[in-house]
Amino acid sequence: MPQEYSKARVAQGVFYIVCASFCFALMGMLAHLAGDIPFMQKAFFRNIIAFFIAFVLLIKEQREGKRPFVLPEGSVRFLFFRSVAGSLGIFGNFYALDKINIADASILNKMSPFFTVIFSFFILGEKIMPVPLAAICVSIAGAALVIKPSFEITAMFPALAGFLGGVGAGFAYSCVRRLRVMNVNGKLIVACFSLFSLLLAVPFLLFHFSPMTVRQLLIILAAGIAAAGGQLTITAAYSEAPAAKISIFDYSQIVFSSLMGFFAFGQIPDAMSFAGYALIIAMAIVVFVYNRRHNNY
Repeated sequence: MPQEYSKARVAQGVFYIVCASFCFALMGMLAHLAGDIPFMQKAFFRNIIAFFIAFVLLIKEQREGKRPFVLPEGSVRFLFFRSVAGSLGIFGNFYALDKINIADASILNKMSPFFTVIFSFFILGEKIMPVPLAAICVSIAGAALVIKPSFEITAMFPALAGFLGGVGAGFAYSCVRRLRVMNVNGKLIVACFSLFSLLLAVPFLLFHFSPMTVRQLLIILAAGIAAAGGQLTITAAYSEAPAAKISIFDYSQIVFSSLMGFFAFGQIPDAMSFAGYALIIAMAIVVFVYNRRHNNY
């Protein structure tokens, strides 16, 4: 294993990614609990909280003299890519959370680690060996079981949106790793992404804003706090270790989401979804075990 990725750093990455998984599962449950509010509106309020928290932490670091606003040459491009892809991930995930059960939306979003490995090949030059590549192909078949392709585009569109959200998130996390290699402050990455997503949502809100009750507002704000925690810890996770070594633990979100969906809404995925979960998680385990054996970890 490369010296810069010691066992201690990988262990930290695992801890952070499990924390992020819990936060994102909680965010999904709260977003669904908020009820009949347009998904872009939910995403807007989710990102307001994330931006505010990241911005406050940045100001704190600035006052402590840590210079968090320094951007190395070439980093602006990856900040932009991260923001665009991350916004696709957020919007796709929130749309899916509105239309399908939260466990299905979660597993489709958790295709992101597979795509992180793929995109890390192009962005970071991390090699993809034949076994992980085959596992990625099988995992896509698993996602198809959850999506349940048909000629009824309207029926499958929410699940497809969730899948595309996972693709966007995978690209975004690859950009995060590239930015952290360039020593860009993690909180600055979160702040830029959150602000970009806010700006994308503004035109929609101008024409389609839906009044909210106090209860709905509080739930959405709580979802934003959970999402901010998830963003900060997922950024920290992929800063500490490469995707190939920690991405398996991202699937703990499926356990959290399934439990929350069952106890909060009585949701039970169908047999095809369970089969898809099994394929995706099994392939994630295959990749993880393969990496352990072939990287002396």
